[in-house]
Amino acid sequence: MTSTQAPAATSTPSPVLFEALAALGSSADDPFIPADAPFSPEQRVWLAGFLAGVRSSAIDVTDAGGRTPQLALHVLVGTQTGTAEAIAEDLGRAASGYGVAVTTIGLDDVEVDRLPAMGHVVVITSTYGEGEMPDNAELFWETLQASTAPRLDGLKFSVLALGDSGYDGFCQAGKLIDTRLEQLGAERILARVDCDVDYEEPAAAWTTQALSLFGALAPTDADAASAPAPAAKPAKKPGRTRSPWTRKTPYGATLAVNRVLSGPASSKEIRHYEFDLGDSGIEYAAGDALGVMPSNDPALVDAIIAELDATADESVDGSTLAERLTHGFEIRTPSKDLVAELADRAPDSELAGILALAQAETLDSWLRERDILDLLRSTSVRFDAESLLDVLRPLQHRAYSISSSPLAADGRVHLTVASVRYAVGDRAHGGVASTHLADRVAEGGTSGIFVSANAGFRVPSDDDAPLIMVGPGTGIAPFRSFLQERRERGATGRNWLFFGDQHRAHDFIYEDELGELLTGGVLDRLDLAFSRDQREKVYVQTRMRENGKELYAWLEEGGHFAVCGDASRMAKDVDQALHELIAEHGGRSTEAAAEYVHTLKREKRYIRDVY
Repeated sequence: MTSTQAPAATSTPSPVLFEALAALGSSADDPFIPADAPFSPEQRVWLAGFLAGVRSSAIDVTDAGGRTPQLALHVLVGTQTGTAEAIAEDLGRAASGYGVAVTTIGLDDVEVDRLPAMGHVVVITSTYGEGEMPDNAELFWETLQASTAPRLDGLKFSVLALGDSGYDGFCQAGKLIDTRLEQLGAERILARVDCDVDYEEPAAAWTTQALSLFGALAPTDADAASAPAPAAKPAKKPGRTRSPWTRKTPYGATLAVNRVLSGPASSKEIRHYEFDLGDSGIEYAAGDALGVMPSNDPALVDAIIAELDATADESVDGSTLAERLTHGFEIRTPSKDLVAELADRAPDSELAGILALAQAETLDSWLRERDILDLLRSTSVRFDAESLLDVLRPLQHRAYSISSSPLAADGRVHLTVASVRYAVGDRAHGGVASTHLADRVAEGGTSGIFVSANAGFRVPSDDDAPLIMVGPGTGIAPFRSFLQERRERGATGRNWLFFGDQHRAHDFIYEDELGELLTGGVLDRLDLAFSRDQREKVYVQTRMRENGKELYAWLEEGGHFAVCGDASRMAKDVDQALHELIAEHGGRSTEAAAEYVHTLKREKRYIRDVY
């Protein structure tokens, strides 16, 4: 998409501009832009925001006493990886210029019964996995969709939804909240905007337009003179200075360590990485994630170029085809546009037949181990270079849980990553970022990185509080950082780790470190679950149930419960085990145990970093 450059701001809007706007007329969808104007949806969103800003800049909102009337706006944030929080911070910084005073609140801190009194609300929320609410929005959504939810007549709102169109549940969390607010009687003053992975431009346009429209609702001069300004707190400030290093401008960090952790007979390849942060000024906290900007496998790039009957140095959009395929596009995971194009142009193909079934699970299963080269070879359809790139998605960063505490890492940041490798027929396949790190960045080489803050996944602020951690496999990563953090802080709270994998002899990563933490008194309990070392498989949730009485006792003493790892199975099984042991050892009904878990979540004592 071609970006549109905003015109330079002027102190006084031109009368010619207003005359032009009047000549354009209006539409039912937007008061500024006619319905038949020749703009793309993205251009329409940007232009509407710009014009709204121009209109608001022409309004003198200063009252007779020299004060600027302000409207109290509550910004409610649902986040999994910190993106929604960053957008909310941008909105908060810009708000004062529109006569808006912002209060920013995480959705897990919002009491639905208080929504009617808020008056003016925007919701900025991501979507997790296949259309699920982010962790910090679960309880809010449960209450909002319940039959007991209050009427919201008089509430004015807008929603910004964040998502990834590569998933079927694209922006589903935002869509659900947007619809439910309207069902309860709230008035939508700005249509929901759904943002894909390249969210910056549409999010900025929505922010401008939302602030303009809400700012126009600020008290009039008479109202402001007779009533105090709304008692709204300023936007929540970030805990540390925002880094200039982002997914758009990653820092080229030197890879100082690339070490295999798993044993030679393991079915997995798990590696420990350390990046030197140099003079980047990058700050992070235990619990954050590190974004890695990968490059694609050069062998796969060459094979695709050959399949296209093209050449590596062929010019495409000012660069070579090889460069574009290496650094510009996803070539491991087929895009929905490519799948649809192939099915449309090859209606008798196996892919078209599967797509016609309209069964998402069947299609996902068929695509799971196939890359773009596999799809190109599965039909007789032929693409040229430009037409193929038109149906591919931009290459995205991969986020990995950081496995070090900044208090212990001495200017470095550590990762614990499983290299994804498998064969399909006679072809070797690999994960994009995991093999980028393992194979294409040698020690001493560089890779683009940036920090993704995860404020909802943190070491307990109370150093005396007990901490229970469940992290099998590479899920141990953030708990290695938690234990380092508590050791460096001199925390006195007890620490209990549940860890496991397939075989103790080959998959017990960080065994020596964990032994030292046990000996040193930092780690009070370590329960291991190696599933393939006996006939009956044993998992971390098995160990939880075996030690349920003591685990419940730790919770009753104010303990925190943290989980990291696979979301589709492990995290669900652990959650079920937690509910069951609370019911059993707390003498509670199923419903009462569920409420106990809800309380843990509300108190930020049950946190998850799952993927």
